[in-house]
Amino acid sequence: MTDMQQEAPGSAPVAGVDFTKHHTARQLLQRCQDFFAEVENLTPGKDLETYLNRNYGPGNSIYDDLCSLTRKGVEEGWAANIPIDGPHYRRSKISLPKEETRFFSITAVYVDSQDEFSGQHHSHPYGEINCVVQIDEGTELKGMQGWQGAGWTSPGPGTHQYVLVRYLIYDD
Repeated sequence: MTDMQQEAPGSAPVAGVDFTKHHTARQLLQRCQDFFAEVENLTPGKDLETYLNRNYGPGNSIYDDLCSLTRKGVEEGWAANIPIDGPHYRRSKISLPKEETRFFSITAVYVDSQDEFSGQHHSHPYGEINCVVQIDEGTELKGMQGWQGAGWTSPGPGTHQYVLVRYLIYDD
């Protein structure tokens, strides 16, 4: 999952990825900037979630690039590389909120669980946009409107939740 959250300028800094060392990270940042330019004036919430899944879901070049570059970042070790609860629940700040990201922060979260997994509780003062990046088909993130596989969730401003992930096994 790549989490894109708009934060107030001057928020407490957290280390981000060193873009001078990771070419793929620079590519991810550029695609996020392309995406932010298209959605910066849209308010997170149910309507935005529906809009993103309809217009920017799987098959859309921005979504497909965000997924591919995030997966590559996990493989290369610079995305979702900080353990939160062992190696199966990790995250990292890709970019701090700054002018070039239109004051969105970019965070990568990795959850590897065969069972339903509950991560940390967090709030969304300004709302949040989550690009659900599946490493394995069948993985879903619980959004404010229910479970979401490949696509987007977008909790609105003032919401809060636990990160919930599940893995569905499909029978052929």
